[in-house]
Amino acid sequence: MIKLQVIGNLGKDAVVNNVNGKSVINFNVAHTEKYKDAQGVQKDRTTWVDCSYWTDRTAVAPYLKKGTQVYVEGTPDVRSYTTTDGRQGASLTLRIVSVQLLGAKPSGGSGGEQSNYGGESNPTQSYNPAPTAAADSNEAMDDLPF
Repeated sequence: MIKLQVIGNLGKDAVVNNVNGKSVINFNVAHTEKYKDAQGVQKDRTTWVDCSYWTDRTAVAPYLKKGTQVYVEGTPDVRSYTTTDGRQGASLTLRIVSVQLLGAKPSGGSGGEQSNYGGESNPTQSYNPAPTAAADSNEAMDDLPF
């Protein structure tokens, strides 16, 4: 068995289809790596992965929007094809076993809201605890118990 893990951003919103009575969520993920060529010039290389997630749990689909960063893993398949001008091409497809939302692309006025499916913690979100009763009282803050 070959397993492929990809972290990247969605290129467009996911689409839910029904094929022979089964639900499939289709989307594509772009993974960009930075590297230096032989002359030492830094370049970017982007690999696009076409993903199909066969599942009855389609509740994640509304969160799979363009720009959202995801972690996906599954079984890869390379498909070759001939273009209309006669050139050979290939595409990388992935039959998804697991998908996790890592974050969302900041949107115009929502304040950079982050989503996470499956209850995982998101280290990029800030946590502001409510003030404690001691902080609200008139007690001196220099009276530490230790």
